[in-house]
Amino acid sequence: MLSGGSYYIRISLTERNLYLYRGEQLHGAYRVAIGKPSTPSPVGSWTIVNKSVLSGGTVFGTRWMGLSIDNYGIHGNNNPSLIGKAVSLGCIRMYNQDIESIFPLIPIGTPVEITPGARGSGFSLPPYQQKGDPENAGNYGKRIHVVKKGETLWSIAKRCMTNVERLVSLNPGINPDLIYPGQVLYVS
Repeated sequence: MLSGGSYYIRISLTERNLYLYRGEQLHGAYRVAIGKPSTPSPVGSWTIVNKSVLSGGTVFGTRWMGLSIDNYGIHGNNNPSLIGKAVSLGCIRMYNQDIESIFPLIPIGTPVEITPGARGSGFSLPPYQQKGDPENAGNYGKRIHVVKKGETLWSIAKRCMTNVERLVSLNPGINPDLIYPGQVLYVS
């Protein structure tokens, strides 16, 4: 893990999530599509070697961040219904709005770790997702969302294709009117 203001990315193929960290802190968690069984995503330690803004009409969506392994990258998409599935030729696909939000934060040289499962290659889940944490019993492996500036519980529910009542039930004790940037919510 890196310290200070440095970003790094960890992608869990089993969870189909991309986790963006700034130092030791989780900055965001994003649902992704991964490689299909016949063309799997490359497990290992990589770096971002190039970045491009795209017009958006193709399978690559609106942004491309190339990895240090030829022909693989993290990019947007032109079919949001495929996010969360194993459908690509090995690249990591994101919702266009998600990659557009992280794209300006990620410099060339940013480390990227692609792991086969929830834990691997020296990375561990944030404490609120670790098995055995008595305060979060039953939440291991659930999808999370890190609240961003300007979001409401209602906008998060809409984006995550659920409803406010479900979010409240997944996050006992939450006040729907008092969420704040950086707060971590369970969304499924």
